[in-house]
Amino acid sequence: MNAKFVLSIAVVALSACLSHASTCNNPGVKSSFFSTSDATIVSQIAFVTEFTLKCSNAGVEKLPLFAEVGGKLSPVVRVGDSKYQVSWNEDIKKASSGRYNIRLFDEESFAAVRKAQRAGDSVQSVKELTTVTVNYPGAYKGPWINSEILAAGVVGLVAYVAFSTRTKLLA
Repeated sequence: MNAKFVLSIAVVALSACLSHASTCNNPGVKSSFFSTSDATIVSQIAFVTEFTLKCSNAGVEKLPLFAEVGGKLSPVVRVGDSKYQVSWNEDIKKASSGRYNIRLFDEESFAAVRKAQRAGDSVQSVKELTTVTVNYPGAYKGPWINSEILAAGVVGLVAYVAFSTRTKLLA
């Protein structure tokens, strides 16, 4: 009976250590960003952010993370030991150039986000693990004037000059 008690204390202590080790202290993030650059033939702009997460406490690896971009929550995909990836899509009309803030949450802070959503509170009040900021330069949406309209305008201008010159020559 005494051995079972000691074993149960050891299990509780080990689980407490493991749960404490799964929290990232002082996260450091290094990111790269990719997006659709030509929006002439697509209906949505794709955004992909890849980042590495380094924690000051040793032994914290393979953390399950969640992201919030523009009010939408999504899981973060782990693509390596400390490498993660977040991707999302936006309609061309809604995707504007500028900065996008990607708020990252660990399991504990994500639970607080879900709790705030259920209570109807603002998700912005929940403290995130860290934030990744990316700069989206915008996508090419085509020329200001379509080539057909430009060609029709040039033909009209040439015809006007030709007929007005002809009229002056015959007069």
